[in-house]
Amino acid sequence: MPRRERNNFVKRGQILELKIEDYAFGGKGIARIRNEHGEFVVFVPNTLPGQLVKAQVKKTSKKYAECKLFEVLEPSEDEKDVPFQEIPGAPYIKLPVKKQHTYKYESTLQLFKRIGKVENIEDLFDEFVSSPNDFHYRNKMEYGFSAIGYNREQKTDVDEFTLGFKKRGTWWCGENLDKDSGLFDKQFEDNLIKIREYCEATGLAPWHGPKREGFFRYFVVRKSFKTNELLFNLVTTSPDLPKFDLNKFANFLVELFGDRVAGFLHTINDETGDRTIATSGSINLIYGKDKIVEELLDLNFEISMKSFFQTNPKCAEKLYSKVVEYVLENKEAVDNTVVMDLFCGTGTIGQIVASKSENAKIVGVDIVKSAIEDAKKNAKRNNIEGLEFFAADVGKFLTEHPQYKNKIRTIILDPARAGIAPKTLKKIINLNAERMVYVSCNPATQARDTEQLMEAGYQLKKISLVDQFPHTAHIETVVLFEK
Repeated sequence: MPRRERNNFVKRGQILELKIEDYAFGGKGIARIRNEHGEFVVFVPNTLPGQLVKAQVKKTSKKYAECKLFEVLEPSEDEKDVPFQEIPGAPYIKLPVKKQHTYKYESTLQLFKRIGKVENIEDLFDEFVSSPNDFHYRNKMEYGFSAIGYNREQKTDVDEFTLGFKKRGTWWCGENLDKDSGLFDKQFEDNLIKIREYCEATGLAPWHGPKREGFFRYFVVRKSFKTNELLFNLVTTSPDLPKFDLNKFANFLVELFGDRVAGFLHTINDETGDRTIATSGSINLIYGKDKIVEELLDLNFEISMKSFFQTNPKCAEKLYSKVVEYVLENKEAVDNTVVMDLFCGTGTIGQIVASKSENAKIVGVDIVKSAIEDAKKNAKRNNIEGLEFFAADVGKFLTEHPQYKNKIRTIILDPARAGIAPKTLKKIINLNAERMVYVSCNPATQARDTEQLMEAGYQLKKISLVDQFPHTAHIETVVLFEK
């Protein structure tokens, strides 16, 4: 077995108090430990320069360590008070948005220099697109029930009925959300406390993580910005279901939110693992309808509880507008040619391109069957011609459909966080398209793919950053490559 490299600074599991000095891509704060052996770097996610934090060492090597954040002991002097309840999902909510943008811009461009080997990246920078709404921008939220809460005064776990989010750094402990978090719908979150009281009054138990038992598990809410409607999904286990009146609970939701309630679904999830996404198991419609409609750039999309849809639809419009701008910049490479939309999801980008270009044929490919079914329905609903969708693995599809080789002049890429597998990227390069518009929710993997594309003769022409998730470390990038 290879020998583990030791360092003279920290041990795994150790709890440290650290002063954050710098910011690295992905929201990693950088602290440094100095002693007689020299200087040692420690990364702590979701922290900011100027903060004093308490964190636990998770991984160590000879040169650096990675920690898990427990709590912020002292804020950074850049942070300002906000009227929202702090939650782990918005670590930078106290930092002015302009300052957030500066950190995101600098750390992302640095990444393309370091990993993508793009020396002149600043000269190729096009635009930083900010979210139209800095607050209350999300259209979906998952709240978890827990039988273990946290007492902030005594800094200890307590047995209590909670509904909200996991306490930062723990998997077993919940914290109540008592008011608006600043991310989702204010009216809904201000009323979550009443939903918790209603559920607690039934006498049925919330989920107990360590014991893997309990009745109430999750409460999931989707919102349409077009209609202002809310779609609810209560996730429970099945043994105590006869003791809970689902119709009565539906009426209670209507009392709280009136005609904003589009529908109420109930999901049974008897799996013991707590990582199960909240929409697995059998799902039944109890009240209203099981879908809501959202609008993006004048097109309508029907969204069910399970569909993937952009979380910040108002900003997604800006993201897609930027993608379409890059795609249509060279009209002759689009008109009367095949535009390939790979990893197309529910086909949103392809539909928008098709609605804005004449005579282009759009071919959308995605491995998720249900997403392709949604894509076909949406295209039909929006009366858009010239679109074909295939449910297939992108790498295999390109081998099975050789007729597209040398026919495609523009490719749109929008892969998942892991980026594109090198073998698949090779097949995409072999299609010999003149242009690629690559959208990414993880610039680190995009920067890695950039190096391979540049070696294959593509040049990075332009890059824009889109801030889809204010108050988090996430940033989306849109990059235009040309041969």
